[in-house]
Amino acid sequence: MNTMNTSIAVSIVALAGVIAGLPAFAQNAPMPKVGDKAPLITGKDQDGKTWKLEKRIGKKIVVLYFYPKNDTPGCTKEACGFRDRMEELKKQGVEVVGVSFDSPESHQQFIAKYQLNFTLLADTDGKISEAYGVRVPGRNFARRVSFLIGLDGKIAHVTDSPQAETHLNEMTEAVARLKGGKPAS
Repeated sequence: MNTMNTSIAVSIVALAGVIAGLPAFAQNAPMPKVGDKAPLITGKDQDGKTWKLEKRIGKKIVVLYFYPKNDTPGCTKEACGFRDRMEELKKQGVEVVGVSFDSPESHQQFIAKYQLNFTLLADTDGKISEAYGVRVPGRNFARRVSFLIGLDGKIAHVTDSPQAETHLNEMTEAVARLKGGKPAS
């Protein structure tokens, strides 16, 4: 093989490697905005049972919140905040669902440790986080982002902040606006 053919062969192999590597960084869909239809995700909960968003549309308002990792300070504060607001949220027809890359077993431990009263989805392959555009590129965790999904299946509110308290306050206020009432305390 002459020098030119070798150079072309090396370039083709390098290009193939770049193309093969692109999906790892280009898999995230754009993050849905208010008014967009919510991506209809399916996942496994802490007990290994299938959870489907499409089965909630028209029946429940859903707070779908993504968080980096079980049992870390901010994530624990957020989870316990939703736990403490659950009675009022349920009265308003709201289902809270947390999503992280943690395993079902890790979710079971997190739920038991903090007496959490809502579903946690194990997004171990990152597909749910990617569908919502919240996966940190090249990492196995999601940014802290919460989506309020109305009965019509559309995004009613998005909170994109590293602060757990911001999510709790904004989601409570957004549910109240969606329901036409006062925020739960």
